Amino acid sequence: ARRTNPREDQRIMPQIQYSEKYYDDIYEYRHVVLPPDIAKLLPKGRLLSEAEWRGLGVQQSRGWVHYAIHRPEPHIMLYRRTLNYGQPALTDAANKANQQ
Repeated sequence: ARRTNPREDQRIMPQIQYSEKYYDDIYEYRHVVLPPDIAKLLPKGRLLSEAEWRGLGVQQSRGWVHYAIHRPEPHIMLYRRTLNYGQPALTDAANKANQQ
């Protein structure tokens, strides 16, 4: 049996496209554009859990939440996470280190 090379698979399959991040005072946002063969697997009219969108092949760091559906273009998935996600733990550790 021939093993497939992940790079070859990426060339054959249409790519999932990831936007740059954009921001407001509370959240950072990004959108992900699914190719038609993956978009047809989306359930109609509901948001996806992290396990579901990862199962479709969307790859992002921790903390992103599928928060809205853009009805005219449901193949564009909208994500957000709180600004500075994951950094309070770093701040707490730094504060403890400074107190010693």
